[in-house]
Amino acid sequence: MLGPPTKGTPQVLGAAAAAAAVFCSLLSHHLATNETELHSEVLCWILLPLLSRLTRSAAGAGSGRSSKPVLDGRLHAASPSSGLLWVLALCISAAAVFKSENGEIQLQPLLTPLLLALQRHHAVATTSHSLGREKGHSHDTSVYQTRVYGAIFVSVLAVLSLLRWDLKRMPLQLVPLAALYFAYTILLRRANVSLLRDGKLEQFMKGISLRIAFILKLLVSLEVLLLGIPSVALRAVLSAGLAKAAFWYFVTQTAHSSTWCIAPAIETFGILASHTQLGQSSEFQVLLRIVASVLSLGQVIYMLPRQLKAKSFLWLLVLVPVIHLMRDVYAARTARSLAHQSFDRSHEHPVEALIVNGNMSFQELRQTQSHSYKTACDEYRRRYKAEPPPGFEAWYEFAVSNNSPIIDDFDSIYDSISPFWSIDGAEVSKQMAQAFGMANSEVWLCNLSGVSAKFDCEHPFRTHDRHLAATFNKLLGGLQGKLPDVKFLVNHFDEPAVLVPPPGSRSSNKVDLTYLSRSSTWNTLTKYCKSSRINGQDAGTPRTYGLSFVTNIDAAMDICKHPDYSTMHGLLMSPTSFRLIEGLVPVMSTGSLSTMGDILFPSPAYTDDEFRYDSAGDMEWEDKRNNLYWAGSTTGGYVGDENTWSQFHRQRFVAVAQNLDDRENLYLRASEKGSGTIRRVASRFLDRRLFDVAFTQIFSCTWRQCRDQRRHLDVRPWADRDAPLRSRLAFDLDGNGISGRFYRLLASQSAPFKQTLLHEWHDERLIPWVHYIPVSQGLGELPELVTYLTSTETGQRRAREIADAGRDWFQKAFREVDLAIYMYRLLLELARLQDPARKPMPQATR
Repeated sequence: MLGPPTKGTPQVLGAAAAAAAVFCSLLSHHLATNETELHSEVLCWILLPLLSRLTRSAAGAGSGRSSKPVLDGRLHAASPSSGLLWVLALCISAAAVFKSENGEIQLQPLLTPLLLALQRHHAVATTSHSLGREKGHSHDTSVYQTRVYGAIFVSVLAVLSLLRWDLKRMPLQLVPLAALYFAYTILLRRANVSLLRDGKLEQFMKGISLRIAFILKLLVSLEVLLLGIPSVALRAVLSAGLAKAAFWYFVTQTAHSSTWCIAPAIETFGILASHTQLGQSSEFQVLLRIVASVLSLGQVIYMLPRQLKAKSFLWLLVLVPVIHLMRDVYAARTARSLAHQSFDRSHEHPVEALIVNGNMSFQELRQTQSHSYKTACDEYRRRYKAEPPPGFEAWYEFAVSNNSPIIDDFDSIYDSISPFWSIDGAEVSKQMAQAFGMANSEVWLCNLSGVSAKFDCEHPFRTHDRHLAATFNKLLGGLQGKLPDVKFLVNHFDEPAVLVPPPGSRSSNKVDLTYLSRSSTWNTLTKYCKSSRINGQDAGTPRTYGLSFVTNIDAAMDICKHPDYSTMHGLLMSPTSFRLIEGLVPVMSTGSLSTMGDILFPSPAYTDDEFRYDSAGDMEWEDKRNNLYWAGSTTGGYVGDENTWSQFHRQRFVAVAQNLDDRENLYLRASEKGSGTIRRVASRFLDRRLFDVAFTQIFSCTWRQCRDQRRHLDVRPWADRDAPLRSRLAFDLDGNGISGRFYRLLASQSAPFKQTLLHEWHDERLIPWVHYIPVSQGLGELPELVTYLTSTETGQRRAREIADAGRDWFQKAFREVDLAIYMYRLLLELARLQDPARKPMPQATR
């Protein structure tokens, strides 16, 4: 904000101002965070007039003398009015607010060609190195067009790089782009030679600073009033504010001798070159970003006056993105090399042993199924100490005729049905009627006519049954005359609904409905933990070196064994909707926690076209990206002001995959040569190219908590449903309830990762480490697991084997007829359970 350079100013000082502007832009973008954006902007515009005054005093009186202007003065504007300054201040403030809420402005590179076109159209001052009038108008136009076309080319590359080729992000960016365009338009048309000659530029910029600072202070005050004092680090605010103030100071000096069009060009380079390249999902995107940053720096240098010969030294700044790239590539390659070297033939990764154990369990499952009706009946009696239900022979014939690979392993049906054997059939029907008739009940009552094999479902006040009747009719509609007449209750919501008191604490006719939405459910759902069945771990559990690999899936999902789960999962912390039925009421749900008593059935989502696998959207393993993919919304729990969103299961996963919290990740590495041992090492490094993970939508939260999440997490536009199938590893985890995507991943040629606390009907026929890769709730093993499966030859081979095994088993055991076989057997058990003639039966101990 000083006047133009004096006649005796060395050329190197002009180049130094440009270099300082570029460096400060780099620094400000490197230090910038959404949380500190507004506060650092306030500090920037408060400091800017002070910085100008201090440097003017240090320079002495001579620095204020005007000199022959270097700009072409074809347009002489009057001094700007106060109203115009307010418009300029509002535009810059709007861009600052956008950056605070949504991060960097990816369309900012487009400002350079837009402003160059505007400058030409209005015959605004051009730089001294541009075309002199003496060279002729035609030459002027030709060279000028070359500059605009070059700026368009650079801007397109930069925008594509910043958007990661995701053009769905563009509409949101148009608002701040328009605001900055108007701001720079005012600067181009007002900060011209007339202001320079009159020595008013300093007053002009000071007026802008005071107004911007006032507007931003007003916004920050409003933010504090609405949200309380934000937890921003003072050091981060000070450093970012100083860097921004210095940027505007030096870019103003640079613009004196060139044009304000150079400012967005400098900012473009600052955005492109200041961030690590590991956030890019492919080598091509990394290369594109490097090329765009180099070209944008060249654009800055080209826009400086020709007489500034020292400007060539600005090319040294290209080392910044190159050094970033070299550092990141070196770190990534070192991590992959260490992973590869650590697990050669002399070292076995824990995943190898887990896969071996899983394959043994799968072989046992396949080989122990009955091969005749008599052996099936004998096995039923052996397991459950009871006779098979009426209609069991017809069910067996249906299962065998449809080549069911599972005949005996339906323990989940027994485990959920047997608690109700303690009361007679008439009492079961009474309990069902009581639960259905309660106020605010969220269960559907479905009726099956065995003769017609037709299902009808009704609800006290809802009309849409979420495809329940349609799904049942689709699966079992062809079994006329074979199914029993039966009524059953179905939970409307995704989450589980029933807590069955253990023997000794039951009141046979007591049914309670408790509304637990948006509050902690932990104490209620774990109050019977002492009586829950505990599965011990196998004696042959593989060594995991302190990493939380899932070695026993039942133990990992048993919430009684994990008090830490109380603050790790949205369903246990603050479910979005949760109506808990406590009592001896048989209710069917798609998923259930280890302490709950829901009767499990296949989710209608698994037969819905929206969630079904389509091979047209899949690709061969060799063509898939070698990374882990997930994109989704923040379902899984309601984040209120009393909750910490960072503890919810989906948010924790995204934060780990995006390496947002500067956490220490755990890896397994070989010890020094000769020791022959594996050790656990901690590192803050995470190869982001191995993780393509982001939220596409933020909701189920208060306004404050939603805003905090948008500012902290990388939120992208809605993703294509087949996007996971373009990666070799595809992640799946709980939402509000079970995830409807899982079968599409299981049926694909990708290897599915699964993190869940919810049991489903298929648990006993899916083997972890054979058909899918289980992930712990703590996620501590995830960085090492992904590194091993993507960065070592053995790991890549194992990942493909799991993808193939899951796909093959899905085609054999998860056909629609397999879901029908399960539902058929479940309905037989439900029909016997509510038979009015049935007396109480003892519950066998398996």
